Amino acid sequence: MITLDDIRQAHERLKPFVRRTPLLATHPVKVPAGSAKQLYLKLENMQITGSFKARGAVNCLLTLTPEQAARGLVTASGGNHGQGVAYAGWLAKVPTTIYLSGNTPKEKAHKLEQWGARAIFEGEVWDDANRAALAAAEREGMLYVHAFADPAVIAGQGTVGLEILQDNPDLDVLLVAIGGGGLIAGVSTAAKAIKSTIKVIGIEPVGAPTLYESLRQGHVVELPEIHTRAGTLAPRQSAEINFEIIKRNVDEIVLVSDEEMLEAARWLWDELAIAAELSGAAALAALLSGKVQVSETQKVGVLVCGAGTDGLK
Repeated sequence: MITLDDIRQAHERLKPFVRRTPLLATHPVKVPAGSAKQLYLKLENMQITGSFKARGAVNCLLTLTPEQAARGLVTASGGNHGQGVAYAGWLAKVPTTIYLSGNTPKEKAHKLEQWGARAIFEGEVWDDANRAALAAAEREGMLYVHAFADPAVIAGQGTVGLEILQDNPDLDVLLVAIGGGGLIAGVSTAAKAIKSTIKVIGIEPVGAPTLYESLRQGHVVELPEIHTRAGTLAPRQSAEINFEIIKRNVDEIVLVSDEEMLEAARWLWDELAIAAELSGAAALAALLSGKVQVSETQKVGVLVCGAGTDGLK
């Protein structure tokens, strides 16, 4: 399992290559964020490449030998992890190939190419693209970088949680969106190790309840289908490493609809001029919709995990 020491080491390793994003106190606002009166937003939408994914991808790169990195990098992505790996490949000056699911916005493929990566669309959802990436890694000898089920990736994502608790150690509740589970696995590991009493709540789309169903059934499950516009939160299956960490550290998983994510993205724009994609607004959606209730005295942290404009359309 990943430890707080692993995350601290990743944090030191990453300092030259990623941004320490701000933890923003939202007061004052015109429209309250549900029941939260003391709300703090960790703005990973301001991270290099536009999401937290650069942390995990670059940490993975920095744990490789030069010989391993020289083989080139390959991965599958709904868009954000691909950009993180493309950035890592750009740093290392090695060939990088990203397999994208069909629900990935075309503009994200363009951004990958701007970092020098090759973008290939394969299948309808992340799981389809991932099978193609694994086959390419075996066929072409490239190093495969998993989007969420890699210890180095999880430790890199955990640096988000480390920074949140460093900036505000008094937080009582922390809300984190879940795709494959790499982010919340890392963040919850850091948060619970630093403050055991903090409540960590995960948020998934109603149309992609991958970890919600896995926890309900007691094992990793594969969803038969996906129905959400938030493509970066939509693998059909997580992995055992993420499941075990989440089962141990996450207090609850809440499901939100695409419409609730859209309303949260609009709130971020209207109140704070923050442009978040649907997945980036998912954690806030749980508060605004009332699906997560907190007291007036509780300090609440929400991770805005990705930038974009699909929440404004």
